[in-house]
Amino acid sequence: MRRRLVSIGIVLGLIATFVPAYTSAASANELTSSGTEVGSITWGACANPTLVAFGAECGMLSVPLDYARPSGAKVQLAVSRVVHTSPEEDYQGIMLVNPGGPGGSGLIYSVLGAFVPGDVGSTYDWIGFDPRGVGDSVPALSCDPNYTAGPRPPYDPATVRIEFAWLVKSAKYAIDCARSGGFLLGHLKTTDTVADMDAIRQSLGAEKMNFYGFSYGTYLGQVYATLHPDLVRRMVLDSNVDPRTVWYQANLDQDPAFEITINKFFDWVALHDDAYHLGTTGADVQAEYYAALNSLAANPQGQLGASEWADAFLGAGYVQFLWPDTAAAFTAFVNNGDPGPATDLYLGQDTPGDDNGYAMYLGTECTDARWPRNWLTWHVDNTRVARNAPFLTWANAWFNAPCAFWFAPSGQPVNVDGSAVPGILLLDETLDAATPFPGSLEVRQRFPNASLIATVGGTNHANSLFGGVACVDDAVAAYLTDGTLPPRVAGNSADAECQPAPDPVPNAPAAVSAQASAQAQTATISADQLRQLHPMPR
Repeated sequence: MRRRLVSIGIVLGLIATFVPAYTSAASANELTSSGTEVGSITWGACANPTLVAFGAECGMLSVPLDYARPSGAKVQLAVSRVVHTSPEEDYQGIMLVNPGGPGGSGLIYSVLGAFVPGDVGSTYDWIGFDPRGVGDSVPALSCDPNYTAGPRPPYDPATVRIEFAWLVKSAKYAIDCARSGGFLLGHLKTTDTVADMDAIRQSLGAEKMNFYGFSYGTYLGQVYATLHPDLVRRMVLDSNVDPRTVWYQANLDQDPAFEITINKFFDWVALHDDAYHLGTTGADVQAEYYAALNSLAANPQGQLGASEWADAFLGAGYVQFLWPDTAAAFTAFVNNGDPGPATDLYLGQDTPGDDNGYAMYLGTECTDARWPRNWLTWHVDNTRVARNAPFLTWANAWFNAPCAFWFAPSGQPVNVDGSAVPGILLLDETLDAATPFPGSLEVRQRFPNASLIATVGGTNHANSLFGGVACVDDAVAAYLTDGTLPPRVAGNSADAECQPAPDPVPNAPAAVSAQASAQAQTATISADQLRQLHPMPR
């Protein structure tokens, strides 16, 4: 332990040497000054082919970098819109959508209305947007595009050398973000994005907000509703962030939940041993996973080391439609000695492979609330959790570790209070690992007019309208039609229950893509396009 503390001291010394003033390194050429009033959006053609296929239009909205100084520097939000096609008397207003993250690009989500059963989606204008700092918004934060290049050190800090390497790597990333982020870095809190959401509402002339949020997007919805309860019309919040645990504890809470979901994946692989030949029990398959991980820790194969191997399996803990591809990569490496499919799975992850998404994830989570600055706290907590949840714990710790060194000041999380908010619809699967189900129960308690639908035994995250669960999707359609909610029941439980979709078929294309295509009223969508749409890891 003493040697570990010495290592920490060296890292802190490096930070003291290289720390820049985050407020002095702004990308000033990308920030402009203008008036204080909310601007308008000039709509034009979109560049994304999927947006084009769905008839979307795109534009930019100028908003204050700092809402406390509305006449100061501005940032530009990329916004897309698919306008309603219903008769005007049936029009229900704008529907803003966020896919989560934080750091997830939401520009493509203006097509979401086509996935609502029936013709309900046609009664709204569906609005997608890239939050400040993300994607096509200007400026977009990027810190080190090579940060996730493999092979990296193994996640498990089995030696002082490994832990030290990750600490240096994490601290340097925080330094790089401070240097590249400039003034933007201090204005990436959830409350900043919530203010941007309201600016979008005002720019479109909407009296009230309709909102569909997945994952972290549910937290945006919770905070928006708390700060603007009188402006809320309808909200669908799928896979709810627990407002009690923002954000250090929230990440620790994920680890045992992911242990359950990945073991269910191992059980599924074992059930289909005739296809994958990795063992006839979940324990056998799990042993093959860790044998491969340890082998890659000692002898990486090209870009594929132990950390990249772990990341390649992360998607299987989020959504079942990735199980066949993950299992195929698994067996290709173990049985055929081919690292290519697992490498492709790792490189294909939206996060951490996309530096903008990762940088913006940190930019929000590191400043929304305080994180421990003493690495010993992290080490003790994650060592304890990893004893029973080894799959994700240290990967999750290092993913978030730059927050221990972040330079922009942190704030206090909003005390989420939905007591004055009209009826909203909450959704979750009871074995959702990324936002464990107790979070949805907590949100339900804080929003006394809300109703919660639980998909019992489901392991998918943020899966409404994509997962083929008609019980859920039909309830979404009913709510968006006229505000109908399942009757609220007494106690701390879901108000209605649905059964999960069947497990996927081995080596078959993701069934969800066909189901989603069948739901689309105005266009078909390919599996690749669906992967753009489905809220993916973090």
